[in-house]
Formats: sequence, C-alpha cells, structure tokens
Amino acid sequence: MIILLKFVSKIKAKIIKNKSIPEELNIRIGYLTAISELINNYFCENKSNWNGKLETAINEAENYNPWFTKKNIHNVLRYWANKLNDKSLIEWTNKYNFHKTDTSVAIIMAGNFPLAGFHDFICVLLSGNKLIVKPSSDDKILICFFIDFLKDTFSELQDYIFISEGKLSDFEMVIATGSNNTFNYFEYYFRDKKSILRKNRNSIAVLDGKETKVQLTSLARDIFLYFGLGCRNVSKIFIPVGYDLMKLKNYFKEFEDIIYHNKYSNNYNYHKTIKIMNNEKFIDNGYFMLTESDEFSPPISVINYQYYKDIKEVQEILEENQDRLQCVVSHCNIKNSVEFGETQNPKLYDYADNIDTIDFLLTK
Repeated sequence: MIILLKFVSKIKAKIIKNKSIPEELNIRIGYLTAISELINNYFCENKSNWNGKLETAINEAENYNPWFTKKNIHNVLRYWANKLNDKSLIEWTNKYNFHKTDTSVAIIMAGNFPLAGFHDFICVLLSGNKLIVKPSSDDKILICFFIDFLKDTFSELQDYIFISEGKLSDFEMVIATGSNNTFNYFEYYFRDKKSILRKNRNSIAVLDGKETKVQLTSLARDIFLYFGLGCRNVSKIFIPVGYDLMKLKNYFKEFEDIIYHNKYSNNYNYHKTIKIMNNEKFIDNGYFMLTESDEFSPPISVINYQYYKDIKEVQEILEENQDRLQCVVSHCNIKNSVEFGETQNPKLYDYADNIDTIDFLLTK
C-alpha cells in the first residue's frame, strides 16, 4: 500500500510542474504522462498494485483474444510509454488553441490490434471534452484497464470518462472506426451528429530495387507486426518489372516464426488451399504468400504485388486511390511516404485518414 501511495503521489506531483502551458492543458497532459509512467514502471518491474493489475489485464487480454499476443501487447505499451512524455505532448498540442469545453464525445473503437482506439481516446481527453467510450469486444480489457487507472488515480475524471455497454446516448460528437460494412451504418445512424467516421484502409510499399538490406528487413515490421491486421500494415507492394521477389523471404526471416501462431497458421493454410483448388498462381514462402493482384486488401498471410514500368504509373494509382490508403512506404519520390519500418510508429500528429482529430474536437 505504501508503494502504491508513493506512486500515485509522484504522478500527481508531476501535473503541476509545466508552467509554460495553460493550467487546464497542463493537467490533462499530466493524465497521459501518468499512463507512461505506469507502463515504464511495469517494464522496470517496480512493485505496485497497479503494475500487478496491468500484468493481469495483459494476461486476460491474451487469453480472451489470441491475436493479442503478449509480445504484441508489450510492443504497443512500449510505443505509448515512449510517446506520452511531457516534451512530445507539449510539442504536439502547442499549435492548438485549447479552450473551455463541455461537449460529450462518443468513441466507437476498433479492435484489430491492442489499444487500436487509444489515440482517439487521448485526443478527447486532451480536448477537455467528456468521453463516452464504446470499446471493441475484441479489445475491451486493456482499454478498460487504463480507464480504471485514470479514474482511480484522478478522482475528477469520474465525471468525465464513461464506458458504454449498450446503445450510445447523450453525446454531441462521435468518432467511429469500423469496417466498410459498418461505415454505411455509421453514416445513417450518426447523420445528425458532428462526426469522424472511418472505414477500411490499407498501406502499401513502393520498391524500385535499390532498397538496402536494412530497409527491406525493416519492411518486414511494416508487414507482419500485429499479424498484418492494422490499417498501417503494408498489405501490397509495387515492384518494377523484373524484380526478384524470391529474395524477400530472406529479409523477412525475423517473422518466420509467425507460422507457429495457431490462428495465423489456420489462415495461411486455408488461403493456400483455396488458391491451389482454384488453380491460382502464387509464390509460397512457407509462412506468407505472394499474389499478383490489383487489389489493396488481401487476406491475412497474403501479400499482393503489382508490377510497374514507370514510377509515374504508381503515383497515378495512388492518387486515384488516396481515400483507400493509410500509409505509403518508399524511398522513391512518393508524396507523404513513410520510412521503412515506421508505419507502426506514427507521430502523435499522424492522424488516421489524415483528419486532424484535435482540430475536429476543438471546432464547434
């Protein structure tokens, strides 16, 4: 108990130290740095009641959803521990004019990888609006853990953060993330609300054959991290005519053990069987398949590829499909491209669908 009290006291003391920003924003930033400190303490194996609860939540999340392996959960937690520091949060929020607000914002979260809706959560928390959170059934445990932590540590948040178990009600704004099918439902159901509505997007890589070993090795993270389930995961590659696809397997070896994951393996074997039965051409690499296709969204364990003769062809395709794309990985002259290995390491200001969430929340 003494350790827990010292931990909470230390967190609360940090809230009042940044005097260069408005007091209300300073307090909200303090909520987020508290999360970072909790996670860092967990990895440092500092003993406290909340660290024990976090470990329990991680184990429960992995048992409940097999896609949420402990390795992937730890990767997400390290990401947020690194991002939610005073310097990054102040730099991020400096360009906005935060003001007193009392709007209720509903967040309908995705659950394709651990804490998929967390960025929306912290945006609303920073804005000072009230939160009505509807977690995905696939990612309820971790989201609810951090909400419980904040409300228990900072009693003033008891009246600002709510979890919706049923039908959403009493909100003025909504941020909803789902599939292409649920998007149509969102459009109808939230037609009278100020909203950000998201549907499926994919990420792609554009290669020219001059990539370094480090770049191609890093590309494996863009493809396989979180089993390729995120919209920031690369699901298709554009390659010049004559490109040797067989060499990719050697650069992707870091993730070859992915085939031993039961659900991933089932997907791999299923889609491989379908391709064989349909007499489709594909390249089998033992733990992923390569298929030539114009489509951006292949099933799990499959990477689509498309040849090009001139990079301008690719640029035209990307321009025509910009509303379907989240990230483009390349060292070529591609607009807004992301460095290899960085798709799952976005900056705090890298908003989904390129819609500024903070600006949306602060604009009446």
